Amino acid sequence: MRDADLIEFSKTLLAVADYYGKELSENVVDVYWNGLREYDLEAVQKALWAHARNPDSGQFMPKIADIAKVTQGRTDDQAAVAWSKVNLAVRRVGTYQCVVFDDPVIHRVIADMGGWVLIGSKDDKEWPFVAKEFENRYRGYRMRDDTPEYPPVLIGMANAHNSQQGFRQNPPILIGDERKANTVRLGGTTAPLLAMKSLADVVQAPAQVRQISDGRREVGA
Repeated sequence: MRDADLIEFSKTLLAVADYYGKELSENVVDVYWNGLREYDLEAVQKALWAHARNPDSGQFMPKIADIAKVTQGRTDDQAAVAWSKVNLAVRRVGTYQCVVFDDPVIHRVIADMGGWVLIGSKDDKEWPFVAKEFENRYRGYRMRDDTPEYPPVLIGMANAHNSQQGFRQNPPILIGDERKANTVRLGGTTAPLLAMKSLADVVQAPAQVRQISDGRREVGA
């Protein structure tokens, strides 16, 4: 959610609280806001009302974890969605280009698996096994409900070569939601990640980015 969504979010949350006979202080509303602002407003609103209709847990005022669970879906569903983004990007963009996904866990999983270039080097026979490994690793991170450290950009072959030769770095391609992908890029770390030191080199993200959304590439500043 964006800052402009705070008023609408607060109205919805307070309406749900009123339904449950609860009064929420401004501080508690802020706690809900900060705990859920990574999700889209519409998705949060749907999750709130879905919880209220749940015959098993709907008699209790939803906590942040309840809303997040409904919004995110099961971890295997999340993993399948994440893999579909990776699969599309490999086929439509390729691993020659650097990329930034709109999900930081995708970055960490790909880094753990050897990096963007290595993923793209797999052939069709290996691809189902790559998918399975990716989804298993992704579920593992999601089940821990933790965002691990991750590289800000997944480096492609072009920039790997340019870096070695001292040439200019090409801007990465954004995959998915542009705003979220930019947040991922800014939130990554260029320090070595302990679990993947031998698997991938992490380099600083270029200042400029390009975008791909729903498989279509657009040039941006």
